[in-house]
Amino acid sequence: MPDTPPHLLDTVRRKLSEALAPEHLEIRDDTRKHARHREAAGRAHLAVRIVSARFAGLGPLERHRLVYDILAAELEGPLHALRLHARPPAHVREG
Repeated sequence: MPDTPPHLLDTVRRKLSEALAPEHLEIRDDTRKHARHREAAGRAHLAVRIVSARFAGLGPLERHRLVYDILAAELEGPLHALRLHARPPAHVREG
């Protein structure tokens, strides 16, 4: 299975950057690790680590919902799975 198309990675980066103005944003393409998942054939698996002040005061579930809402169109189509680490700035050094 090929890597995720660059335009999808660019779209995810742009949407998260515009909506959340992150202090830190890493996007890793894990699609090749899931090549044998038949239900995900042709769709991407991404891992995102993001630190944003927009997450301050939000619990983990609320932070995840916010990111999922931002990427709703991608999750309906080319993005099959999203491994997400979303933290406010105070947690930037947490593992």
